[in-house]
Amino acid sequence: MLDKRMTAAEAVAQLEDGMTLGIGGWATRRKPMALVREILRSDLKDLTVVSYGGPDVGLLCAAGKVKKLVFAFVSMDQIPLEPHFRNARQAGTIEVAELDEGMFHWMLRAAAMQLPFLPTRIGIGTDLLNQQGITFKTVTSPYDDGEELIAAPALHLDAALIHTHRSDEKGNILTMSPDPFFDELFCRAADKVYASTERLVSTEDLDMRENGRFALVERARITGVVEAPYGAHPTSADPDYQLDLGHLKTYAGSAESPEAWAEYKARHIDGGEAAYLEAVGGADAINALKKPAY
Repeated sequence: MLDKRMTAAEAVAQLEDGMTLGIGGWATRRKPMALVREILRSDLKDLTVVSYGGPDVGLLCAAGKVKKLVFAFVSMDQIPLEPHFRNARQAGTIEVAELDEGMFHWMLRAAAMQLPFLPTRIGIGTDLLNQQGITFKTVTSPYDDGEELIAAPALHLDAALIHTHRSDEKGNILTMSPDPFFDELFCRAADKVYASTERLVSTEDLDMRENGRFALVERARITGVVEAPYGAHPTSADPDYQLDLGHLKTYAGSAESPEAWAEYKARHIDGGEAAYLEAVGGADAINALKKPAY
Protein backbone atom coordinates (compact mmCIF):
# COMPACT_ATOMS: atom_id res chain seq x y z
CA MET A 1 0.00 0.00 0.00
CA LEU A 2 1.44 3.34 -1.04
CA ASP A 3 -1.29 5.36 0.65
CA LYS A 4 -1.64 4.47 4.34
CA ARG A 5 -3.74 7.44 5.37
CA MET A 6 -6.81 6.68 7.46
CA THR A 7 -9.01 8.30 10.07
CA ALA A 8 -8.70 7.49 13.76
CA ALA A 9 -12.00 5.63 13.58
CA GLU A 10 -10.75 3.56 10.64
CA ALA A 11 -7.57 2.67 12.52
CA VAL A 12 -9.46 1.64 15.66
CA ALA A 13 -11.89 -0.39 13.55
CA GLN A 14 -8.94 -2.63 12.58
CA LEU A 15 -8.33 -3.52 16.24
CA GLU A 16 -10.09 -6.52 17.75
CA ASP A 17 -11.48 -7.50 21.13
CA GLY A 18 -9.00 -9.39 23.29
CA MET A 19 -5.87 -8.36 21.40
CA THR A 20 -2.57 -7.36 22.99
CA LEU A 21 -2.13 -3.65 22.32
CA GLY A 22 1.11 -1.77 22.87
CA ILE A 23 0.97 2.01 23.43
CA GLY A 24 4.10 4.05 22.81
CA GLY A 25 5.30 7.19 24.53
CA TRP A 26 6.26 7.53 28.18
CA ALA A 27 3.96 8.67 31.03
CA THR A 28 3.07 12.23 29.97
CA ARG A 29 5.21 12.40 26.85
CA ARG A 30 4.10 11.73 23.28
CA LYS A 31 1.22 9.42 24.04
CA PRO A 32 -1.16 8.69 21.10
CA MET A 33 -4.07 10.18 23.03
CA ALA A 34 -6.31 10.92 20.03
CA LEU A 35 -6.21 7.22 19.13
CA VAL A 36 -6.81 6.25 22.76
CA ARG A 37 -9.83 8.56 22.94
CA GLU A 38 -11.12 6.97 19.74
CA ILE A 39 -10.92 3.56 21.41
CA LEU A 40 -13.14 4.96 24.17
CA ARG A 41 -15.71 5.89 21.51
CA SER A 42 -15.65 2.34 20.12
CA ASP A 43 -17.03 -1.00 21.30
CA LEU A 44 -13.54 -2.47 21.70
CA LYS A 45 -13.08 -4.45 24.91
CA ASP A 46 -11.02 -7.04 26.82
CA LEU A 47 -7.67 -5.58 25.79
CA THR A 48 -4.30 -6.60 27.15
CA VAL A 49 -2.53 -3.25 27.28
CA VAL A 50 1.27 -2.97 27.28
CA SER A 51 2.56 0.48 28.16
CA TYR A 52 4.99 2.71 30.01
CA GLY A 53 1.73 4.07 31.27
CA GLY A 54 0.23 7.50 31.71
CA PRO A 55 -3.26 8.87 31.06
CA ASP A 56 -3.54 6.46 28.11
CA VAL A 57 -3.80 3.58 30.57
CA GLY A 58 -6.00 5.57 32.95
CA LEU A 59 -8.56 6.42 30.27
CA LEU A 60 -8.76 2.82 29.09
CA CYS A 61 -9.18 1.58 32.67
CA ALA A 62 -11.86 4.16 33.43
CA ALA A 63 -13.81 3.12 30.34
CA GLY A 64 -13.60 -0.60 31.15
CA LYS A 65 -11.54 -1.46 28.06
CA VAL A 66 -8.70 -3.26 29.88
CA LYS A 67 -8.71 -6.92 30.81
CA LYS A 68 -5.01 -7.13 31.63
CA LEU A 69 -2.26 -4.54 32.00
CA VAL A 70 1.45 -5.27 31.49
CA PHE A 71 3.43 -2.30 32.77
CA ALA A 72 6.51 -0.93 34.44
CA PHE A 73 4.73 2.12 35.89
CA VAL A 74 1.56 4.16 35.36
CA SER A 75 2.32 7.78 36.23
CA MET A 76 1.61 11.34 35.18
CA ASP A 77 4.98 12.58 36.44
CA GLN A 78 3.93 15.57 38.57
CA ILE A 79 0.94 13.43 39.62
CA PRO A 80 2.93 10.36 40.66
CA LEU A 81 0.24 7.66 40.47
CA GLU A 82 -2.32 7.76 37.65
CA PRO A 83 -5.65 7.99 39.52
CA HIS A 84 -7.91 5.94 37.24
CA PHE A 85 -5.29 3.17 37.14
CA ARG A 86 -5.10 3.33 40.93
CA ASN A 87 -8.89 2.99 41.19
CA ALA A 88 -8.92 -0.01 38.85
CA ARG A 89 -6.08 -1.77 40.63
CA GLN A 90 -7.46 -1.17 44.09
CA ALA A 91 -10.87 -2.43 42.97
CA GLY A 92 -9.32 -5.51 41.35
CA THR A 93 -11.11 -4.89 38.05
CA ILE A 94 -7.99 -5.55 35.93
CA GLU A 95 -5.39 -8.28 35.83
CA VAL A 96 -1.86 -6.95 36.19
CA ALA A 97 1.69 -7.98 35.39
CA GLU A 98 3.99 -5.40 37.01
CA LEU A 99 7.54 -5.48 35.72
CA ASP A 100 10.82 -3.80 36.45
CA GLU A 101 11.51 -1.12 33.80
CA GLY A 102 14.59 -2.97 32.61
CA MET A 103 12.72 -6.27 32.33
CA PHE A 104 9.88 -4.55 30.45
CA HIS A 105 12.42 -3.07 28.02
CA TRP A 106 14.21 -6.40 27.57
CA MET A 107 10.98 -8.32 26.86
CA LEU A 108 9.93 -5.74 24.26
CA ARG A 109 13.38 -5.92 22.70
CA ALA A 110 13.20 -9.72 22.48
CA ALA A 111 9.94 -9.44 20.55
CA ALA A 112 11.37 -6.65 18.38
CA MET A 113 14.32 -8.90 17.51
CA GLN A 114 11.98 -11.84 16.84
CA LEU A 115 13.64 -13.87 19.57
CA PRO A 116 11.78 -16.07 22.05
CA PHE A 117 13.64 -14.53 25.00
CA LEU A 118 16.69 -12.54 26.06
CA PRO A 119 18.89 -13.52 29.01
CA THR A 120 19.15 -11.15 31.95
CA ARG A 121 20.08 -10.95 35.63
CA ILE A 122 17.07 -8.70 36.34
CA GLY A 123 14.72 -10.22 38.85
CA ILE A 124 17.01 -12.86 40.33
CA GLY A 125 16.13 -13.30 43.99
CA THR A 126 12.99 -11.15 43.82
CA ASP A 127 9.22 -11.63 43.60
CA LEU A 128 9.33 -10.09 40.12
CA LEU A 129 9.54 -13.64 38.82
CA ASN A 130 6.24 -14.62 40.45
CA GLN A 131 3.98 -12.49 38.23
CA GLN A 132 0.63 -14.02 37.37
CA GLY A 133 0.19 -14.52 33.64
CA ILE A 134 3.93 -14.42 32.82
CA THR A 135 6.08 -17.52 33.20
CA PHE A 136 9.74 -16.85 33.81
CA LYS A 137 12.27 -19.62 33.25
CA THR A 138 16.02 -19.81 33.67
CA VAL A 139 18.78 -20.66 31.23
CA THR A 140 22.37 -21.67 31.87
CA SER A 141 25.15 -19.90 30.02
CA PRO A 142 26.75 -22.29 27.48
CA TYR A 143 30.15 -20.72 28.17
CA ASP A 144 32.69 -21.57 30.84
CA ASP A 145 31.06 -19.31 33.42
CA GLY A 146 27.93 -21.54 33.52
CA GLU A 147 25.93 -18.68 35.04
CA GLU A 148 22.20 -19.23 35.56
CA LEU A 149 20.21 -16.36 34.06
CA ILE A 150 16.58 -15.36 33.72
CA ALA A 151 15.10 -15.96 30.26
CA ALA A 152 12.93 -12.86 29.82
CA PRO A 153 10.16 -13.94 27.40
CA ALA A 154 9.37 -11.89 24.31
CA LEU A 155 6.49 -9.46 24.79
CA HIS A 156 4.78 -9.81 21.44
CA LEU A 157 2.10 -7.28 20.44
CA ASP A 158 -0.83 -7.79 18.09
CA ALA A 159 -0.85 -4.06 17.39
CA ALA A 160 0.86 -0.87 18.56
CA LEU A 161 -0.19 2.76 18.68
CA ILE A 162 2.40 5.55 18.55
CA HIS A 163 2.36 9.32 18.06
CA THR A 164 4.80 11.06 15.72
CA HIS A 165 5.53 14.60 14.62
CA ARG A 166 5.45 14.22 10.84
CA SER A 167 4.49 11.55 8.33
CA ASP A 168 3.86 11.21 4.65
CA GLU A 169 1.09 9.09 3.15
CA LYS A 170 3.45 6.13 2.71
CA GLY A 171 4.19 5.81 6.42
CA ASN A 172 7.60 7.46 6.52
CA ILE A 173 7.51 8.94 10.02
CA LEU A 174 9.62 11.46 11.91
CA THR A 175 9.78 11.45 15.70
CA MET A 176 11.56 14.65 16.65
CA SER A 177 11.39 14.60 20.45
CA PRO A 178 14.63 14.94 22.42
CA ASP A 179 14.08 11.34 23.60
CA PRO A 180 12.41 8.77 21.29
CA PHE A 181 11.80 6.48 24.30
CA PHE A 182 10.96 2.93 23.19
CA ASP A 183 8.60 3.56 20.28
CA GLU A 184 10.92 1.74 17.88
CA LEU A 185 10.62 -1.43 19.98
CA PHE A 186 6.83 -1.13 20.17
CA CYS A 187 6.76 -0.90 16.37
CA ARG A 188 9.08 -3.85 15.82
CA ALA A 189 7.33 -6.02 18.44
CA ALA A 190 3.89 -5.56 16.83
CA ASP A 191 2.18 -7.21 13.88
CA LYS A 192 0.49 -3.92 12.97
CA VAL A 193 1.36 -0.31 13.84
CA TYR A 194 -0.94 2.70 13.69
CA ALA A 195 0.79 6.06 13.95
CA SER A 196 -1.00 9.30 14.64
CA THR A 197 0.93 12.33 13.46
CA GLU A 198 0.86 16.03 14.13
CA ARG A 199 1.09 16.79 10.42
CA LEU A 200 0.87 14.86 7.18
CA VAL A 201 3.31 16.27 4.63
CA SER A 202 4.76 15.27 1.29
CA THR A 203 7.71 12.88 1.17
CA GLU A 204 9.82 15.74 -0.18
CA ASP A 205 8.90 17.94 2.79
CA LEU A 206 10.07 15.26 5.21
CA ASP A 207 13.58 16.04 3.90
CA MET A 208 15.01 12.64 4.84
CA ARG A 209 18.55 13.69 3.94
CA GLU A 210 18.42 16.20 6.77
CA ASN A 211 15.96 14.43 9.09
CA GLY A 212 16.70 10.75 8.55
CA ARG A 213 17.96 10.45 12.13
CA PHE A 214 14.38 11.09 13.32
CA ALA A 215 12.97 8.11 11.36
CA LEU A 216 12.73 5.41 14.02
CA VAL A 217 11.52 2.57 11.79
CA GLU A 218 11.09 1.71 8.15
CA ARG A 219 7.81 2.66 6.52
CA ALA A 220 7.10 -1.06 5.99
CA ARG A 221 6.50 -1.32 9.75
CA ILE A 222 3.69 1.25 9.64
CA THR A 223 0.21 -0.09 8.84
CA GLY A 224 -1.67 3.21 8.91
CA VAL A 225 -1.13 6.91 9.57
CA VAL A 226 -3.71 9.24 11.09
CA GLU A 227 -3.33 12.99 10.90
CA ALA A 228 -4.17 14.20 14.40
CA PRO A 229 -3.02 17.75 15.22
CA TYR A 230 -2.47 18.00 18.98
CA GLY A 231 -3.10 14.27 19.07
CA ALA A 232 -0.80 13.74 22.07
CA HIS A 233 -2.58 16.32 24.26
CA PRO A 234 -2.69 16.55 27.25
CA THR A 235 0.72 14.85 27.09
CA SER A 236 3.56 16.61 25.30
CA ALA A 237 4.79 16.39 21.73
CA ASP A 238 7.97 18.39 22.23
CA PRO A 239 9.14 20.36 20.23
CA ASP A 240 5.64 21.05 18.84
CA TYR A 241 3.99 21.63 22.24
CA GLN A 242 4.40 20.84 25.92
CA LEU A 243 2.31 18.85 28.39
CA ASP A 244 -0.81 20.51 29.78
CA LEU A 245 -0.47 20.16 33.55
CA GLY A 246 -3.64 22.19 34.11
CA HIS A 247 -5.70 19.76 32.08
CA LEU A 248 -3.98 16.76 33.65
CA LYS A 249 -5.16 18.06 37.03
CA THR A 250 -8.69 18.39 35.64
CA TYR A 251 -8.45 14.87 34.29
CA ALA A 252 -7.15 13.56 37.62
CA GLY A 253 -10.19 15.07 39.30
CA SER A 254 -12.41 12.91 37.11
CA ALA A 255 -11.25 9.87 39.10
CA GLU A 256 -12.82 11.16 42.32
CA SER A 257 -16.28 9.73 41.65
CA PRO A 258 -18.37 8.02 38.96
CA GLU A 259 -20.20 11.30 38.47
CA ALA A 260 -16.94 13.20 37.93
CA TRP A 261 -15.83 10.64 35.35
CA ALA A 262 -19.17 10.79 33.54
CA GLU A 263 -18.92 14.59 33.37
CA TYR A 264 -15.35 14.47 32.05
CA LYS A 265 -16.22 11.81 29.50
CA ALA A 266 -19.21 13.74 28.21
CA ARG A 267 -17.19 16.94 27.84
CA HIS A 268 -13.87 15.63 26.59
CA ILE A 269 -14.43 12.25 24.95
CA ASP A 270 -17.92 11.68 23.58
CA GLY A 271 -18.08 14.65 21.22
CA GLY A 272 -15.03 13.77 19.11
CA GLU A 273 -11.62 15.38 18.67
CA ALA A 274 -12.82 18.77 17.40
CA ALA A 275 -14.99 19.15 20.49
CA TYR A 276 -12.11 17.97 22.67
CA LEU A 277 -9.74 20.60 21.31
CA GLU A 278 -12.36 23.29 21.81
CA ALA A 279 -12.97 22.13 25.38
CA VAL A 280 -9.27 22.37 26.29
CA GLY A 281 -8.92 25.89 24.90
CA GLY A 282 -8.01 25.28 21.28
CA ALA A 283 -4.75 25.46 19.38
CA ASP A 284 -3.70 28.85 20.78
CA ALA A 285 -3.92 27.60 24.35
CA ILE A 286 -1.93 24.45 23.59
CA ASN A 287 0.73 26.34 21.62
CA ALA A 288 1.20 28.68 24.60
CA LEU A 289 2.01 25.89 27.07
CA LYS A 290 5.38 26.35 28.75
CA LYS A 291 7.98 23.63 29.14
CA PRO A 292 7.53 22.06 32.59
CA ALA A 293 10.23 21.81 35.22
CA TYR A 294 10.94 18.31 36.50
